[in-house]
Amino acid sequence: MSIIRPNRGWIGVDLDGTIAKYEGWKGHTHIGEPVPAMVALVRQLIAEGWEVRIFTARMSGDEDEAAEVMHAVQEWTRRHVGRALKATCIKDYAMVRLYDDRAVQVEPNTGRLIEDPVCGAELS
Repeated sequence: MSIIRPNRGWIGVDLDGTIAKYEGWKGHTHIGEPVPAMVALVRQLIAEGWEVRIFTARMSGDEDEAAEVMHAVQEWTRRHVGRALKATCIKDYAMVRLYDDRAVQVEPNTGRLIEDPVCGAELS
């Protein structure tokens, strides 16, 4: 998969359930085992010159908790991706793509879903 890279920008990768397995809440600094396919994609994006950030709601806590989460994410990514990645919970204009286990893509300016979710699926 090749992405046309703009002059600037970053790619967000969700933490729980996307790049790390999520098997229930075990505290704000506990991060599950890596999801190999997503770790490989992140490494590929970095090799292509992209800035990749871990996108996680865990960063939305108070300042002390956010610092602890940042440290945990950087240690986890250093161990599993090969370098420490920044964590954030803030989408900004420079974010060009987000990989997430909960998002449903919508065609810009139309409201049409790119892929329909499974009908009758329960939200959890």
